[in-house]
Amino acid sequence: MKYHIDDNEFTGAIPSSISNATSLVWFLIGANHLTGQVPNMQHLHNLTLFSVEFNHLGSGKQGDLRFVSELTNATQLRWLVAGTNNFGGTSPTSISNLSTSLELLWVDQNQLHGSIPNDFGNLVNLQLFILSNNFFTGSIPADIGKLSTLGELDLHSNKLSGSIPSSLGNLSLLLANLHLQENNLSGSISLSLGKCHGLVQLDLSQNSLNGTIPQQLLTNLLSLSISLNLSRNHFVGSLPLEICKLRNLGALDVSDNMLSGVIPNSLRDCEMLEVLHLQGNFFDGLIPSSMKDLRSLRDLDMSRNNFSGHIPQFFGGLRNLQKLNISFNHLWGEVPIEGVFKNASAASVVGNTALCGGVAELPLPRCRSQVFKPSGLSHTMKIVVSLVSGITLLVIAMVLFSVLHRKKTKKLSTLENSVLQISYATLLKATDGFSSTNLIGVGGFGSVYKGILDLDKVVAVKVLNMLHRGASKSFIAECEALRNIRHRNLVKIITACSSVDFHGNDFKALVYEFMENGSLEDWLHFHPTTGIEEGMDAPKTLSFVQRLDIAIDLASALDYLHDHCETPIVHCDLKPSNVLLDRELTGHVSDFGLARFLSKLIDNISGTESSSIGIRGTVGYAAPEYGMGSDVSTYGDVYSFGILLLEMFTGKRPTDPMFSDGLNLHNFVKMTLPEHVEEITDPLLKAHDQTITRKHKIDECLILLFGIGIACSAESPSNRKDMSDAVTELHSIRNKLLG
Repeated sequence: MKYHIDDNEFTGAIPSSISNATSLVWFLIGANHLTGQVPNMQHLHNLTLFSVEFNHLGSGKQGDLRFVSELTNATQLRWLVAGTNNFGGTSPTSISNLSTSLELLWVDQNQLHGSIPNDFGNLVNLQLFILSNNFFTGSIPADIGKLSTLGELDLHSNKLSGSIPSSLGNLSLLLANLHLQENNLSGSISLSLGKCHGLVQLDLSQNSLNGTIPQQLLTNLLSLSISLNLSRNHFVGSLPLEICKLRNLGALDVSDNMLSGVIPNSLRDCEMLEVLHLQGNFFDGLIPSSMKDLRSLRDLDMSRNNFSGHIPQFFGGLRNLQKLNISFNHLWGEVPIEGVFKNASAASVVGNTALCGGVAELPLPRCRSQVFKPSGLSHTMKIVVSLVSGITLLVIAMVLFSVLHRKKTKKLSTLENSVLQISYATLLKATDGFSSTNLIGVGGFGSVYKGILDLDKVVAVKVLNMLHRGASKSFIAECEALRNIRHRNLVKIITACSSVDFHGNDFKALVYEFMENGSLEDWLHFHPTTGIEEGMDAPKTLSFVQRLDIAIDLASALDYLHDHCETPIVHCDLKPSNVLLDRELTGHVSDFGLARFLSKLIDNISGTESSSIGIRGTVGYAAPEYGMGSDVSTYGDVYSFGILLLEMFTGKRPTDPMFSDGLNLHNFVKMTLPEHVEEITDPLLKAHDQTITRKHKIDECLILLFGIGIACSAESPSNRKDMSDAVTELHSIRNKLLG
């Protein structure tokens, strides 16, 4: 028998009668609104899957985890998932007596304290061990090294101390992700970690580790491909030459340590680096020209060091570089104006007092330049220079002609093939056969599943329903929109699949980064907005500052799509369920299945054709002019953003039953301001933010925020605010609030 009610709106306590369901095999009640304690589990001998995550269970006191001891009777238990609740007290020692079949032990984001129990050697099949975001103290148990099948160990954001146990080196083959950041660990990095030849991600940041970065570690951990984060520790010495061994590494962060010396030329071999953070150290010397080979870089921070010399021109030629911070060094001379330097907000050069030139937005003095006069050239040299110049121009003309011709004849299949890298069979395995257990959302064109690729990378797999009219066009639109755009507030597409399933049916899927905190929809409407009873704890919700930060994230993403892409892109379906939140609650715009390129709309698509894959948006969020057949425009996205902004701070959906007979969310807010701002503010928001700052300051900021929402959601497109102005005003409100 299976009891599976995940992802619903159930409230109240778990019925105690569940204790009598002795034939129960699955007990899956995650992502609801349940409170109270977990009933007695000692008679449920047949349980294999137990998941109560994302609820409000427990009291934060000792005894909340009594059910863990009772589950030792379930001899076939494979999952014990109890993360993101209110469980308190210490972790019972009986945890080591759980079933030898246990694969997942996941109890993160609770209020557990005390030490992590020892004697884990019995859990011989454990693959995921996650106790992050609690209050555990003491050292990391050496017995964890006996878990030879462990693929991920996550103990971050606790208060663990002592050194990293050498026994972790016993997890040599399968351990792929090791997260020990944000603790109080000390001493040097254990060289035994070099034996973990399967590691793809290692995060030891925000501890008190010291000594040098071991050369042997870099030489042995050739598998590192996602990230190596050693930031905010006390490491000294130089960046080892052996850094070149990490050829497949995507992100390296050694910021805020005490490292010194020059940047080794060997760093050039890390060709896959997208993120490189070196800030807050004592690096000196010239910025090496070898860094020009790091062509994948999109985020480079070398600030707060002792670099000297000119800013290298090659930075402007790194096409993927979107963010460069070289501030507070000893650089001098002219600031380039190409590439990343074209945007003053993308390249920070402050704190280098001898710089000059650059784009007009930089408040730097003009450079004194010397004009080169070729009058001293010999007659022969003049002829050579003329010939070389002529040949160069001819070659450039031929290349340009070739590129333009290729762009004209390029077919859509080429576009798709640029991201198609995964098979149907791989996705089938990653999602456990597209199991309903892994289903995390259903949209207009298909379903989204949580999956694990190669036992290490958690992803979201969007499988399109090919029977839905327009699904293929949606797939193509999303591939085309996402294949070249890069922004921190856009969901990142990892790969895609266009194939057939095992029955010969068309199969198309997109694979994205997995967002740990789900959608904005879940957070805004997770709880009823009926107030909080006296004596009860305030329910978990987004604070005022968190909502404001997410609003800035969304506005920044739309501003990028509208004004900073080679061809402006209109999203066409901005709404809370299409806004995803990562671990830090950073907002990411997702679902580009209805996206449109403005140039293509103008040149090729009629109103009829542009609506052939469905409504241009969602009722309540779609601009009113779309309902009258108007062409898609960036102002349609602005309208959707305005409605979403009003929803974020009122807690009311635009489709709320109260909006009828000509009343809508826009008018509801507009006619209430400014005198009655309190009456329209989300009650949960007010309850949560009583202690953030003085009440009148929040009210002032709310009035300004509602004003932006009203201006963006004006009925006439010509009266709506530009997204760039909205971004500026939102930042101004944040500065006003936080000083």
